[in-house]
Amino acid sequence: MTVSSEVINDYGGKSTTALLLGSGELGKEVAIELLRLGITVVACDRYDNAPAMQVAQKKAVINMRDPKALRELVLKVRPDYIIPEIEAIATDQLVQLEKEGFHVVPSANAANVTMNREAIRTLAAETLQLPTSPYFFASSIDEVRANIQKVGFPCVMKPIMSSSGKGQSVLKSEDDIERCFNYACEHGRGGMTRVIVESFVHFDREITLLTVSASDGIHFCKPIGHHQVNGDYHESWQPEELPSDVLLECKRIASTVVSSLGGYGIFGVEFFICGDKAIFSELSPRPHDTGMVTMISQDLSEFALHVRALLGLPIGEITFIGPSASAAVLVKGKGSHIAYSNIDGALRQAPCSQVRIFGKPEVDGERRMGVCLARASTVSEALDQAKRMREALKEEVK
Repeated sequence: MTVSSEVINDYGGKSTTALLLGSGELGKEVAIELLRLGITVVACDRYDNAPAMQVAQKKAVINMRDPKALRELVLKVRPDYIIPEIEAIATDQLVQLEKEGFHVVPSANAANVTMNREAIRTLAAETLQLPTSPYFFASSIDEVRANIQKVGFPCVMKPIMSSSGKGQSVLKSEDDIERCFNYACEHGRGGMTRVIVESFVHFDREITLLTVSASDGIHFCKPIGHHQVNGDYHESWQPEELPSDVLLECKRIASTVVSSLGGYGIFGVEFFICGDKAIFSELSPRPHDTGMVTMISQDLSEFALHVRALLGLPIGEITFIGPSASAAVLVKGKGSHIAYSNIDGALRQAPCSQVRIFGKPEVDGERRMGVCLARASTVSEALDQAKRMREALKEEVK
C-alpha cells in the first residue's frame, strides 16, 4: 500500500471524515459537494493525481481490490463515511468493515450485490420478482451450449463482474459461443470465468432513473435518456419523456430494488423501455455517468443529492430547470501532457452551456476526459448544442 505524505495521522479530531474509494470525474464532484458541507475528504484511487485528489484535503494510492490494503487504509483513516465510487473494490472487505461499525454508503450490501451481475439479477428477478430479460449463468463453454436455447439468438454475453461494457458481446449463432466466452473471461474482473447470457432485448430506448433514498423518503429525478457505444455513454439528455403509466412502473421497480438494498444515497437504475413495458436492466449504488447532465438541468445535481442523502440530510424538492443534454469528451492518444483549446468556441455553441474538464493526468488509447453541457428550450436543441460544443473543443495529447 502506498499512502501519500498528505495522508496524516491525526484523524482523531472532531471533523467528520469521508473516505472516497474511487477518485475519477464522478468522485471529484462528490468530493466538492462534501467539502461544501464541511466534510474532510480522503480521496483514494489506484493511481496518483486522480481528479478527486486534486480537490480533496488528503489522498491515498492503493489497490482497492486488495482486501488487506483496503482494510489497512480504513483502519488508518477511521472515516465516518466510506463512499465507494467505482466497482473495482474488495466489497467483501466492506461487508466485514460494516459489521465492525464502519458506515459504508449506501450500504455494504448494496456495494457487494450490485458489483456482481449474478447477485443483482437474482435479487431483482427471483427474489423481488421484477421484470427482466430472460437469462442464465454459465461457467464454461459447454454450459453455455447446453443452456443457450433458454434465451435464443441473438443474445448478449457479459462477465458477471465488469463495468462500462467491458467483456460484453452479441452472439448471433453457436459459432460465436467460444469466442465470446473467452472474450468475457479475458475482460471480466477478478479472474472469474463465469458469465451471464441474456436474451437480446429489442428496446425502443434506454433510460436511467436516478433514485434517491434519503431520510425524508425516496425521491426521483426526471428520467434520463442516453446513447451508448460499446457500453460507454456518449450523450445523455433530460428529460426523456415517458407515458405516465410507464414512468409509474419504473418508479415502482426502482423503489422496490433500492429499498431492498438499504442505505441512503443515490442509485442509478437503468431500464429498457419496450413499448408500454419497462424492463429492469442494471443498477449502480452511486452517481451515474449519464447523470452528469444534472449539473446543468437541476438545482441539485446527482452529486449534491448523493451527499445530502448519505449524510442523513433531507432532500426536499428537486427543482428541474429545463431540457438539457451532456456530451462526453473522448480524447484519443498517448501521453501525460493534455492541452485543451477553443473552449470559448465551444461555449459559443449554446447560450446556456458549461465545459467540465476532469483533470485526468494521462491518456493511453481513448479516455473520457471531459463533458460538454447545454440547456435549451427542447431536449433535441440541447442535445444538438452539446454535440456541437464537443466538436468545437480541441484537444492535444503529447
